[in-house]
Amino acid sequence: MPASDVPVSLLRLITACLAGDQEAITELVERYRSPVFGLCFRMLGHRQDAEDVTQETFLRVVNNLNQWDQQRAFEPWLFAIASNRCRTALTKRARRPHLDLFVETTSTADAKQRERNALDEELALALNQLRTEHRLAFTLFHHHGKSYLQIAETLNCPVGTAKTWVHRARRTLIHRLHTRKVIPETHHHALPRF
Repeated sequence: MPASDVPVSLLRLITACLAGDQEAITELVERYRSPVFGLCFRMLGHRQDAEDVTQETFLRVVNNLNQWDQQRAFEPWLFAIASNRCRTALTKRARRPHLDLFVETTSTADAKQRERNALDEELALALNQLRTEHRLAFTLFHHHGKSYLQIAETLNCPVGTAKTWVHRARRTLIHRLHTRKVIPETHHHALPRF
């Protein structure tokens, strides 16, 4: 992406961050906290881990902001850092003795909300069983609305590979959700919204 395509307001904000302006750093973090946390939560499936990795991501971003190439879009660089931090966290988690993660549940009398919570849990379980690259590509495409080109830039892979990863993730999720009887066979091409 040419520098002229990077919003002037973002360039000014980053310039202020590089100068050590704490308010600018806070604004940058606040601007991108939600999408970064969303990516981390979808990747890690655990709120506290996602919060920790989100914080690590922004520490790394602020400390390495001078390495961002202003000729390229900022978001793919940011999401690449977040996805790398998630991969590191998943690797560390795999090395720890396996402990059951506590799933946050909310008590509610509303049957539809309980059903939605169960569906969310099934989706999270199915997502966590995907290969890391597939899960990242799927999350960026479906949850963050990123294009295949943006996914390829973020994950440092060819566009065709990004498409393949999204397709394989979708196919695997549909199969797993169908196998667990979360979605009926007649809906084998459609995933529930999440």
